[in-house]
Amino acid sequence: AFVSCPYGDGLEIIESVEAMEPHPCATITAERLDVPFYNSGTTPILVRCNWHEAFPERHMVPKKLAVPLMIQQEMRMWHRAEIGERWDTMRPYLLGDPHGSRSSLFVNQETAMAMKRVYTAMVESGMFGPLRMD
Repeated sequence: AFVSCPYGDGLEIIESVEAMEPHPCATITAERLDVPFYNSGTTPILVRCNWHEAFPERHMVPKKLAVPLMIQQEMRMWHRAEIGERWDTMRPYLLGDPHGSRSSLFVNQETAMAMKRVYTAMVESGMFGPLRMD
C-alpha cells in the first residue's frame, strides 16, 4: 500500500484505480483518508493491493506468483518490441525498487533468480528482437 497526497480532491487517482481491469491474483482499491497531512490543499488517498492469497514468507511475493506475473507483463507487447533488454536494465522494473543484485523488498533471492532465468530465456529466444548491446 501507499499514500498519495494530490492537490484537490484526489478523484483522478480514485477513478484511475476503479478503471483498472480486475486481476485474478489481487484487488487494488483506493480510498480517501480523513486525516490532515502536510498541506490543507491536499487529499490523502490510500491505495492498497489486496492479494487473494496469503504470502508465506515475510509478506514477499512468492515465486509461483511472481514468475507468471512477470511473464504476463512481458508478453503483452512482445510483438511490438524492437530490442531485447538485458536483465540488469530490467531488474528495477521487474524486482521493484529498491533492489539488490539478487532480491528486493518484494521478492526473495530464490524468486528473483527464477525470474532472472525465465526473463533471460525469453530475451535469448529472440522474441523481443536483437539484444541491446550498450
